[in-house]
Amino acid sequence: MEEIVYLNSDLILRSQAKLSPFDHGFLYGYGLFETMRAYNGCVFRLDRHLARLQQSAETLGIASRLASSELQKACYDILEANRLSEARLRLTVSAGEGDMTPNPDTCSGITVFIAARRLAPLAPESYEKGLSTVLSSLRRNSQSPLSRLKSTCYLENVLARQEARAAGADEALILNERGFVAEGSTTNIFLVRNERLVTPSLESGSLPGITREAVLELAQSLRIKAVEREVALGELAEAEEAFLTNSVLEIMPLTRFGDKPIGSAKPGPLTRRLMSAYRGLVEKETEPQ
Repeated sequence: MEEIVYLNSDLILRSQAKLSPFDHGFLYGYGLFETMRAYNGCVFRLDRHLARLQQSAETLGIASRLASSELQKACYDILEANRLSEARLRLTVSAGEGDMTPNPDTCSGITVFIAARRLAPLAPESYEKGLSTVLSSLRRNSQSPLSRLKSTCYLENVLARQEARAAGADEALILNERGFVAEGSTTNIFLVRNERLVTPSLESGSLPGITREAVLELAQSLRIKAVEREVALGELAEAEEAFLTNSVLEIMPLTRFGDKPIGSAKPGPLTRRLMSAYRGLVEKETEPQ
């Protein structure tokens, strides 16, 4: 069966999906996206993803054209149309077709595109091994509003990820312009030091990740002290544990930085505790009604 996608209120075959070459998302990266994960046919924390999208759309000046209720229905329509239960969803919104000049006021209407693909969870062995990271040569401008947006202008993250692959690593760590840790190329990062959970503050240039938010909530419920602050690069070498988060990976242990192990180079006890709690949260919030 050919893949079905959602484009501007219509469910159509992928081969029939057409975008204007004058779409400002294509011409200038003037757009936003959300990556989400569905379990048992239920999109985990869809409301949080759509709330972040709406807030970001306000920054771009296109929020008035979005209807969260329609987007929510569309996400479930695309799962049903493709007969998917465990899936990865990508929701993309752009300013739409406009003039060749970088003036979004010329755009006649937004473009909304949603695609979903079957997602096979990573093997448990992957979480036991953990991921490795290297330091990216790129720097995040923590003063830019773009650091808080999941924008289709994603080239910085892509280049950082290419650096990681070239170095034989799984992820690239990005520092901000002041030399503090911001995030990974596609992940948020957490460290464990002295039984405390530490993660870069949003003011450091990190994206307000949905999984990051869930981890902080879980830490509070488990009475784990969690701190959001500036994180120096040297703290990673001194950390007892570390892990990365995003919607697809969930909570993934980070076991190596460059050629050096982090802690015991295995998932630590606090990381394991949060991994278990997160999966419990997912089961609770995506349980079929």
